Amino acid sequence: MSTDPVSGPDGPTGPSDGPVAVVGAGLAGCLLATLLGRRGIEVTVYERRPDPRIAGAERGRSINLAVSARGLAALEQVGLRDHALKRALPMHGRMVHPLGAPENFQHYSADGARAINSISRAELNQALLDTAEATPGVRLRFAQKVTGVDAERGLLLLDGPDGPVTEPAAVVLACDGAYSALRRAVLPPGAFERGQDFLEHGYKELTVPARDGGFALDPDALHIWPRGSSMMIALPNLDRSFTCTLFWPKDDFAALDTAEAVTTHFRRHYPDVADLMPELTTDFARNPVGSLVTVRSWPWVRHGAGAVVGLVGDAAHAIVPFFGQGANCAFEDCIEIDRCLEESGGQWARALSLYQERRKANTDAIAEMALDNFVEMRDRVSSPVYRATHAVQHALERRLPGRYTSRYELVSFSTMPYAEIPARIRRQNRALAGAVLGAGLIAGLGAFAGRAALRARGRR
Repeated sequence: MSTDPVSGPDGPTGPSDGPVAVVGAGLAGCLLATLLGRRGIEVTVYERRPDPRIAGAERGRSINLAVSARGLAALEQVGLRDHALKRALPMHGRMVHPLGAPENFQHYSADGARAINSISRAELNQALLDTAEATPGVRLRFAQKVTGVDAERGLLLLDGPDGPVTEPAAVVLACDGAYSALRRAVLPPGAFERGQDFLEHGYKELTVPARDGGFALDPDALHIWPRGSSMMIALPNLDRSFTCTLFWPKDDFAALDTAEAVTTHFRRHYPDVADLMPELTTDFARNPVGSLVTVRSWPWVRHGAGAVVGLVGDAAHAIVPFFGQGANCAFEDCIEIDRCLEESGGQWARALSLYQERRKANTDAIAEMALDNFVEMRDRVSSPVYRATHAVQHALERRLPGRYTSRYELVSFSTMPYAEIPARIRRQNRALAGAVLGAGLIAGLGAFAGRAALRARGRR
């Protein structure tokens, strides 16, 4: 079976009429279904889990979201921006907890006014589910496990309670996460799935509960305990608790196999927070260890005779969570698909081809930046050299507004395409280096001229 689109005068063509299936009712799936429904497109959303609004979120796997400019811009398109901000807590910087040294606060923005927003993944998902469900033309179906798609016959393959079943689908949009069941459906025949890189680190969630009715830690910060090869972070919640996430080498989790070992380890390595976690040993034993994977899949789109299939969000490009951009990036995918549908006059094959062409470089760029930020968070943030560099960057941003902007500001507080950010940073650094060199040269020439003048006066 060919994966190439059928060519038309304006680019790829293919099945554009017929049932549209969104696989996965997570953040991206719900946002995309809502955007499509508002275009008058009939959409069915298939979700393998029971309705999380009834069954609750999966334990220990939430990783609180840090919603920033890109995510807020997307949520505004479906009327949820203000709702999200009302249910979020702004974090204006990092509170770094070095071992054996005082904590220190590092603003995210040069003016100290900008913030990323801590919000419960489960709560935002519920709001998006409600919005999708209220959108005419959108139907949600839970406990429906999609196992694959036959793009040639236009059939969605499901594992039903009575065995395998099929349902017609002319367009299939896979929003089913990093371990997507549909990713192989877009590969050429006989090709192997590639582009999945796992960190040696895993993650586990813990909790710092409210203390005497208030926050036990500063709620205006994302807290980081950098420990070289590992770290812990904590994000505030509206109930005045903090969701903590350990990022450790997986062997380290296995080594702490008793409650006493867990308590001893935390008192040694996280002494300022260990006593704030009364359920530490219980949470450590009960909550699973999650994996951290980067997915660089390609292609994202398959044009079959009966259906066009596209990968969206983590199904196409999962990234590690260390820049807080996973959901923000997936939301941008949804907005891009909506934009491409508008530009292509509703031709799905053309729209999805445009979408993957425009987004691939951006998602590769943020994947690399997220991996680099892991090293920054666990190793660099407690270094005096890093803190001095951070202060200089903010001073330059205040002195040269619009001409010098840090990478963090461009990623978190702008919607500049991710792929343009590294080049922007290189250009401004070259310009800055040139200015410094020029200033030094001018100063040197001035000094030389001054000395020459003195010598001339001496000869006279």
